[in-house]
Amino acid sequence: MTSATVRSHGLSKSRITAFEQCPKRLWLGVHRPEVAEYDDGAKARFDAGHFVGEVACSLHPDGVMIEAEPDLSAALAETARLIGEGHPGPLFEATFQHGGVLIRADILERTAEGCGWTLAEVKSSARAKDYHLGDVATQLWVMEGAGLRIDGAAVRHIDTGFVLEREGDYAGLFADDELLGPARKIAAARPALAAQARAVLAGEEPAREPGPHCADPFACEFTAYCTRGLPQGPEWPVTVLPNGAWKKWARQGVTDLLDLDETAMTKPREAMIVAATRTGIPFHDGDGARAAMAEWSYPRAWLDFETISAAVPRWLGVRPYQQIPFQFSLHLEQSDGTITHHEFLQCDGSDPRGPCAQALVQAIPAGATVIAYNAGFERGVLRALAGQAPVHGAELLAMAERTVDLLPVARKHWYHRDQRGSWSIKALLPTIADLDYASLEVKDGGMAQDSFLEAIDPATTPERRWALEEALKAYCMRDTWAMVLVARRLAAAE
Repeated sequence: MTSATVRSHGLSKSRITAFEQCPKRLWLGVHRPEVAEYDDGAKARFDAGHFVGEVACSLHPDGVMIEAEPDLSAALAETARLIGEGHPGPLFEATFQHGGVLIRADILERTAEGCGWTLAEVKSSARAKDYHLGDVATQLWVMEGAGLRIDGAAVRHIDTGFVLEREGDYAGLFADDELLGPARKIAAARPALAAQARAVLAGEEPAREPGPHCADPFACEFTAYCTRGLPQGPEWPVTVLPNGAWKKWARQGVTDLLDLDETAMTKPREAMIVAATRTGIPFHDGDGARAAMAEWSYPRAWLDFETISAAVPRWLGVRPYQQIPFQFSLHLEQSDGTITHHEFLQCDGSDPRGPCAQALVQAIPAGATVIAYNAGFERGVLRALAGQAPVHGAELLAMAERTVDLLPVARKHWYHRDQRGSWSIKALLPTIADLDYASLEVKDGGMAQDSFLEAIDPATTPERRWALEEALKAYCMRDTWAMVLVARRLAAAE
């Protein structure tokens, strides 16, 4: 086997993880990477994970980063040199090879006695997950096979109890889950697993039918490729039935919703979906919708927040993964039908919570009914802001108490078959108005978060920042205007 072939078919921690999920995923990743399709948030997730790793390394100012330049052979040599010369560590991205598998260890620290090492596999999650154990086992097998003594191996994950109290001070952000014992048991089987993976890579494209493994533990980037030749299936599959109700019919061999009769449904919502799908006539209970909204007094404040949550807190007093509102849109409706739009968006990189709280108090009159879609989220944001901006705490708590939810009204009193079992505002809006989100640059909450992070990046040009701000405003405004349109359609006569 030539050296070029060894390189192209070499294994790594990530390739072994891919093999464990699906041999076909490994094979395609090596031989057909061009057919992969990544979602819009893939790069943002990668960048976020990389930043978590940088923060973890920054807590060890005496550590040494082992660069993969000019290539991984140089990283192997540099790792061997530092360990051979008795470097006290920590070492970042220490590189080892054994059994045809190459790994780079996130953080390698010498034990207090100086005779052994401990491995820390850094993760951005709030706890160690099942598949993390396999990652640790692969690294343990390679490092011990390369002659290193490993006395500890842990997943270093985010401690959600951490609160940022001093600018840039992330001591305490991470917690370790020690996994050396269970990882050793798995590591013992790694030679056989690696041999199986190499055999797959040396052969033709494996045959594997799509199934639950396509999304467990990761959404596979080759799903579209693997499903391209499958039968299209019925236009209205039974899977649109909510809350797993479709499983009963699937077990009986029913795949097409049109083969069902609403009279066979035991729950009103399922009967509603089947009837609307079979007839093509939307279900609409205008009387019920009007009654449900009758006590929503004016002025009505149609409110939607956009928030950011990150593993690494950006502002003082923030916990990991805490939802921080950076934007809101508000359509304020008076009893005579007059509507005015108000908005808040802060993209200068400073903590937006105080200004957001102040803008809310200024825009929403005392006593107004606050209306949201899936209102538990907005209530939670308002209550959190009340604690974070105590000068406006009483008003914000009062808003939270006056917040009502449009979602259950829509769910009970409207269904169009084009919703396909979903009552999300994005699924509902096109069924009641000639309006959707397709023409917007920012189309969903994930894109809003990514756009906000780009906007507050100091490297972003003023022109690009302005464009991002306009796109964010258009998206958030669409959300609240959609609520107004949905409520009007629900309340309209039959």
